[in-house]
Amino acid sequence: MVLSLIIVVLSLVAFAAIHSLMASLPFKRFLMRVIGPSADRLFMPLFSFIAVLTLLPLAYLLYKYPGPFLYIIPSPWRWMMVAGQLIAAGVAPLALLHAPHRFRIRAQLSAPQTPEAGPLDIRGIYRWVRDPFLLSGLIIIWLTPFMTVNLLVIYILATIYLYLGSLHWESRLVTQFGDEYREYQKQVRRIIPGSKKYEPAIIRKI
Repeated sequence: MVLSLIIVVLSLVAFAAIHSLMASLPFKRFLMRVIGPSADRLFMPLFSFIAVLTLLPLAYLLYKYPGPFLYIIPSPWRWMMVAGQLIAAGVAPLALLHAPHRFRIRAQLSAPQTPEAGPLDIRGIYRWVRDPFLLSGLIIIWLTPFMTVNLLVIYILATIYLYLGSLHWESRLVTQFGDEYREYQKQVRRIIPGSKKYEPAIIRKI
């Protein structure tokens, strides 16, 4: 059991290392040098494909070495949890659709608060929650209707990784958008959606 847990954890570490490398600005600068402007169009499909590809070995190892079961949620509650996971899975493409400018490499590599960096442009789901990717990821993880020892360890480590990644992503956004993003942070929660949607300072003054 201990050996299987070590193997699974090492697989998660490998995924996290590859994922973090591809999300880093140095890697994106490298892509821009090698591919050119088309890197903006190709990065997200490539990033998503490699993320899925590197998760497959981890999923296989968890299937092969699940460890002892801690619980299995009975029906109908398990189907309610699965429904919640499916709804959360729809949040990620929605988050991309509502803020495509945040994921353009040229904007991320531009000097802060320049025309190339672009406007903050809060809309859609981002008016209710600052990091919908983190929210959907946590829902998908923790609404799993069964739990094993190895799965619990991986979920805890994955939660920590997602949370730290969210902090890093927000620090980039603060650098890119400055006081406008800081004002946004004061109004909108990062993980749990609030009851009030975001309103720019100009609108609130009117």
